[in-house]
Amino acid sequence: MEKFNNIDDVLDFAMDAEQKAVDFYHQLAEKIKNEEMKSIFLEFAQEEVGHKAKLKKIKEEKMFVASSESISNLKISDYVDSVIIKPDMSYQEALTVAMNREKASFNLYTRLSKKTDVPELQNIFKMLAQEESKHKLRFEMEYDEFVLREN
Repeated sequence: MEKFNNIDDVLDFAMDAEQKAVDFYHQLAEKIKNEEMKSIFLEFAQEEVGHKAKLKKIKEEKMFVASSESISNLKISDYVDSVIIKPDMSYQEALTVAMNREKASFNLYTRLSKKTDVPELQNIFKMLAQEESKHKLRFEMEYDEFVLREN
């Protein structure tokens, strides 16, 4: 389980998660034969790059001011993938991992938005959570169309 001593640790964790998402979506795009989905994965990768940049700016400019509630209660383990990513994943497995990643990111950003009293930061984290929620929905729709309907 991750140990966080301060908000910089949390932001580093979130930036690392965004980079892992970028790498993951690039890997998926390389494997997918469906050009539309390939394009969507590359789009998501670019959005995750933007998320990481926003988090980096927050950290560098020391914008985050935590509310009185302790950072140690973030329960980061709730936001970590439990699925092992492997090179020979099926499309179904990849979609499942993607949905779980987006759900975890949504939960993290929602929680971070509640951990600050700074309205600008609350809005940034809520916006990031909303974007992750949209990604999850897109993967769920893909899963429904190409996995559930085939079975």
